[in-house]
Amino acid sequence: KLSKLGILGLISLLSYTAMVVFSPLAYPGYDWMTMAVSELSAVGAPSADLANRLNSLFGPGSGFHYGGMRAVTNNPSKRFRFGVYCFAAMEWLCNVGYTCFPWVSDAPNSAPQNVMHLLVTVLVVIFSLAALALILLGAKKAGQKSLGIWAGICLTAMLIGPIGTGLLPASVFGLFERLGTFSVVVFNVVLGMCLFSGKLEAKNE
Repeated sequence: KLSKLGILGLISLLSYTAMVVFSPLAYPGYDWMTMAVSELSAVGAPSADLANRLNSLFGPGSGFHYGGMRAVTNNPSKRFRFGVYCFAAMEWLCNVGYTCFPWVSDAPNSAPQNVMHLLVTVLVVIFSLAALALILLGAKKAGQKSLGIWAGICLTAMLIGPIGTGLLPASVFGLFERLGTFSVVVFNVVLGMCLFSGKLEAKNE
């Protein structure tokens, strides 16, 4: 059954977390409070090889979204359906975009590859916010109240992340950047577990 693919969401979280936690060990002077996660896998970074190995299951771990889209095909809430579709599109964009345009550590922000990396980031954020908002708004009609609560929590965390990185001192940039990125990764797990347990197909709770 396609629902069993939902376990891949948990695998993607473990892979991403391992990359975030252990890759700094191969990056002398890396300060997680002030530096972005993407700098760990940036072209030219000393930790790039380790980071890419540890995070190698993140992309394949998001492969369950095809099953998720199939599961909500007949859901009565159009907003909820489009939210799940949008989240799947965001995951695809994230995997393909960051693979094609990794950050280049020794190049300026205006370098073509870094510009594309930033563009991918903007699109990922937009798709993520749209997906979480649509799932939150459509959860009640979809019979997915608990998933709607998770969407609300992750949406709030994702909004706080960019606000914190933009308005607060650079000394806490990394903290708020991780709050934003992990909110999406965590919701990915929640969606996967709902698919795995069969709850994503439920009409009523």
